[in-house]
Amino acid sequence: MVNNDEEILAELRKIRESVEKAPPPPPAPKPTLWSEFKEFLSKYKIFGLAIAFIIGLYVGGLVQALVQDLLLPAIGLLIPGIGNLAEGTVVINSQVFAYGDFLVALLTFALVALLVFIAVKIAKRWNID
Repeated sequence: MVNNDEEILAELRKIRESVEKAPPPPPAPKPTLWSEFKEFLSKYKIFGLAIAFIIGLYVGGLVQALVQDLLLPAIGLLIPGIGNLAEGTVVINSQVFAYGDFLVALLTFALVALLVFIAVKIAKRWNID
């Protein structure tokens, strides 16, 4: 009889466990195109990238104007007989080599690289990712 009571109790425990189990959670809703797009924008930080690109574009133009219109003419004043380096050319066998454009591009690149370096150093100091 004891064996039979234990079997009944075990069967009752199984029934209780199956009744008390919570129903399975509903399936997660399918992501919509809009939610996927928002996740894409936040995951890859597209807005920050776009803003950085636009600012970088205009900073590059500003630095190019600084180099072409202020720095190279000032250097040309310091070195007698050179004139405006931004418009410098050399003619060899009727071929014109415009080294002024190259100097403008080279100095612009160097100044923009320096500005980016400084901006990264400041961002690290302020713990900006």
